[in-house]
Amino acid sequence: MFSNRSGSPSKSSGQYHEKKGSLKKTIGKMFGLGGTADRGRMEHAEGKGEYNAARAQGYVEGTADRVTGKKDSVVGAVTGDHSQQHAGETRGNKGDMKQSINRHL
Repeated sequence: MFSNRSGSPSKSSGQYHEKKGSLKKTIGKMFGLGGTADRGRMEHAEGKGEYNAARAQGYVEGTADRVTGKKDSVVGAVTGDHSQQHAGETRGNKGDMKQSINRHL
């Protein structure tokens, strides 16, 4: 499977390999090159898998931000620490946004 330098899945890399694989598959079919078409299908599938893995990773990160943000917000409210409460609310909102973005792509 493809990935960026950090080894984690990447949406942009996944999309690139998905498109590149589709192009290889089409060229292979047009010119009767079965091996090229097969490699294209494989690269397309791997690219799609990487893209979906990156989406899932973003959704999980959003969940972690939401949970941690909620905890910090509640602790801040209970202790009267408005700074912690605000930081928690901000982190929770960031998590909501990450989940929303990864859900609708």
